[in-house]
Amino acid sequence: MTASNVTNLLFEQLKNRGDNQKIIASNIANLNTPNYKTKALSFEQHLEKTQNTSELKLSTTHSNHISFNDEVDKKTTGNTVYEVSGLEEQNDGNNVNLDTQMSEMAKNSVMYNAITNSIKKDAQWFKLMVDASGKN
Repeated sequence: MTASNVTNLLFEQLKNRGDNQKIIASNIANLNTPNYKTKALSFEQHLEKTQNTSELKLSTTHSNHISFNDEVDKKTTGNTVYEVSGLEEQNDGNNVNLDTQMSEMAKNSVMYNAITNSIKKDAQWFKLMVDASGKN
């Protein structure tokens, strides 16, 4: 995996954490909405698709098959949003737990900050390499 791929992966994960923040905020906003079900993003599923798609090569074994060229972006963009099942429901059918959502928000914030710091470090290393190469 090249440095460019790592940086792209970091930016993708940063976007994912932003999307996750929106879902958590929506869950909290719907705390008192009857029959609202807690929603979440499937990061693992998205990450697996992102990592595996660059390795997949499509081949045509029949003349009627559609051929793909390298210019086609085969990566899946966006996350899978799903309703979380198995949570305790209130009398109104709502299953949002404020404490759980606040905990998820805190974890998401820590991950967002860690990714941001990694991107900053990458930028510092890149600047250091550019500066060092200019001195020769």
